[in-house]
Amino acid sequence: MQTIEAAKFQEQCLTLLDHLGPDGLVVTKHGKPVARVLPYDRRFESLIGSLRHKIEIREDIASTGLRWEADAEL
Repeated sequence: MQTIEAAKFQEQCLTLLDHLGPDGLVVTKHGKPVARVLPYDRRFESLIGSLRHKIEIREDIASTGLRWEADAEL
């Protein structure tokens, strides 16, 4: 994992983010780690909404389809 001093990170932030490796980088102050920057995992981002217009809901999706008589006398 790459390390970088906070002042240098501040100067080069956008460039560093554009070229961020899979392990990310550690930002240090006075040689001590203060933050870790990791790439955002986008593996599942494309799945959100991917089935829109492909699924048809025909009935109440909150129902089991069974009639339940909770107020019926025993």
